[in-house]
Amino acid sequence: MLIEFTKMHGLGNDFMVIDLVTQRMNLTSELVRLLADRHLGVGFDQLLIVEPPSRPDVDFKYRIFNADGQEVAQCGNGARCFASFIQARKLSFKQRLRVETASGVITLTTDRYGWVQVDMGKPKFEPAEIPFTPQAITKVGNSYRLNVDGEPVQLYLANMGNPHAVILVDDVLTADVARLGKLIESHDAFPERVNVGFVQIVNQRHVRLRVYERGVGETQACGTGACAAVAVGVREGWIDEGVDVRVQLYGGSLAVRYQEGYSVMMTGPTSFVYEGVFSPDGLAAQAGINLTPTEGYDA
Repeated sequence: MLIEFTKMHGLGNDFMVIDLVTQRMNLTSELVRLLADRHLGVGFDQLLIVEPPSRPDVDFKYRIFNADGQEVAQCGNGARCFASFIQARKLSFKQRLRVETASGVITLTTDRYGWVQVDMGKPKFEPAEIPFTPQAITKVGNSYRLNVDGEPVQLYLANMGNPHAVILVDDVLTADVARLGKLIESHDAFPERVNVGFVQIVNQRHVRLRVYERGVGETQACGTGACAAVAVGVREGWIDEGVDVRVQLYGGSLAVRYQEGYSVMMTGPTSFVYEGVFSPDGLAAQAGINLTPTEGYDA
């Protein structure tokens, strides 16, 4: 059995996209990790799965798996690629799609230039909504002072379908992303782990951002991270409210707009890289893994 797939990226945040509307396969965490291996498999930051909807008021179901095999609730750059993939594969001719994710329904709109705007929903800031367990942690305004390997780190929290910790830095190029990102991602205060964003304010309509993603490491771009940074920035008065803010990442820039009390809107490009096929049974046999589906992964 051969499964068709598409390799895509959104500003360098790269994805393997599989249509499971017209195809069927068993998906396990072991297979996801094998496919994510950039030497033995296809290689990606996230695997995106297109499935039929499970409810009548949406067009598709959208599932996301990190490179470590764990399913996550949201991926903003992936959502844009998801919309472009749907149109390219002619799975729908709608310019506006309602898509079911593990964190709720999102709306994807494609313009005539091929850019996709994603209604990412309202940010959540409360510790229980991250989730974050702030026992014995100092709160300073809307921020928290977290002890990280003996060092106090001030961070802000936002959930954009995925949990994010946002750290304000003077210069993203000199920020200690690899070390602090890894330590904070798996800190005991975050029971489901966390994505860690390092944001530099250039001016009130321009920020620079690097993100260490849970289960992946630092990526070229992170859509939910860009939305979290803008949501926190508006809340703290660092950047303007209700206007498009340029979020500059290694892979390029996104336009993100947030007005308190409303959804965060993210707009950006997508890119197709190549099409391919793979044999799940062949890969599994080569790696000596069992493709019997585990609970929550059967696709």
